[in-house]
Amino acid sequence: MALLLLLAPALAACSDDEGGGGDGPPPTPSVERTQPSGAGAGAPADTGAAEQEIRRNWERFFDPDTPLEAKQDFLENGDRMAPVLRAFSGDERGAQVGAEVDRVEFTSATGANVTYTLTLQGATALPDAAGTAVEQDGTWKVSVKTLCGLVALNGTGDATPAPGC
Repeated sequence: MALLLLLAPALAACSDDEGGGGDGPPPTPSVERTQPSGAGAGAPADTGAAEQEIRRNWERFFDPDTPLEAKQDFLENGDRMAPVLRAFSGDERGAQVGAEVDRVEFTSATGANVTYTLTLQGATALPDAAGTAVEQDGTWKVSVKTLCGLVALNGTGDATPAPGC
């Protein structure tokens, strides 16, 4: 809940039309996950290296010290998603968000489900969050769906989604 209150101003420009609101607990960010196609079927040739790259790039993307321009390199369609990324990262409180990857499960040679912990100033804010990583142009990146899922947590319903979400 604290994360939502802190991120709301940073994410207001990109909120979800459907709203969220209500008195219940905030939803866990999630994206439509795909089912693994079997042990090793369709996984990258070197799953160990791919998993290391996903972990490294995911954590760099969410690292408050990573410059905004560099974050685009770790986001699927990063150049086109710059407005959403600016809204997510630009606010002082939003810039305090980090992530720690807990688990990577490959769904194809170019896709993976990622379970991660979202942190705020190093403290756990949202454990067991669900997202996806995609391989794009030879680099494993945070998917657009993952970023847009976090943006949708704003839940104010007072603005249209940013282009790309």
